[in-house]
Amino acid sequence: MRNFSLNTQLSYLRQVSLFARYFGKAPDLLGREDIRTYQVYLANEKKLAPNSIHIAISALRFFFSVTLERDWLPAEVLPLPKKPQKLPVILSPDEVQHFLGCVADLKHHAILTTCYAAGLRISEAVQLKPTDIDSRRMVVRVEQGKGQKDRYVMLSPKLLEILRNYWRMRRPEAWLFPGDRTGHPISRMQLGKPAQKRTIFPACPNR
Repeated sequence: MRNFSLNTQLSYLRQVSLFARYFGKAPDLLGREDIRTYQVYLANEKKLAPNSIHIAISALRFFFSVTLERDWLPAEVLPLPKKPQKLPVILSPDEVQHFLGCVADLKHHAILTTCYAAGLRISEAVQLKPTDIDSRRMVVRVEQGKGQKDRYVMLSPKLLEILRNYWRMRRPEAWLFPGDRTGHPISRMQLGKPAQKRTIFPACPNR
């Protein structure tokens, strides 16, 4: 009803489950002091990063304010930790080319190149269909990306050439990057795990 993405729903369920398991009680039997104790545990014992603590706190805020409709304000009990402001590491063009050159698997190389050249998230790239590549207008259509919004991104001639070469070799149909399951796109898990029958990264110095 809140239009949360499936990933958010599953994440919130997992965080509330972890909270309950830590105390060995049903979560609706826990209160403010338990929440404070759990926050200290996450920060001092688990030593989670601020981003991870944010996820846990957001889930507990939703659980106590929306699901249980508690009459106290979760924001007063569950303050969000401050995130350190850091500049991202930006690779030079030569470093990017070197990295992509170490990716031996054709499909993985095409996915990672698409992410870099079009500025897509992994979750967006793996959901692309061949029909999303519009070579006439030189754009890529991204359906239901972050925030469940559709958008267009620019398609560079170099990326188009790479995707065309990939398509000629693999001839994908329903999904641009099909997975192991018939009729489904490749998952982020499949993209991240080492391949048993092929070498994704060959011997590549300084990678």
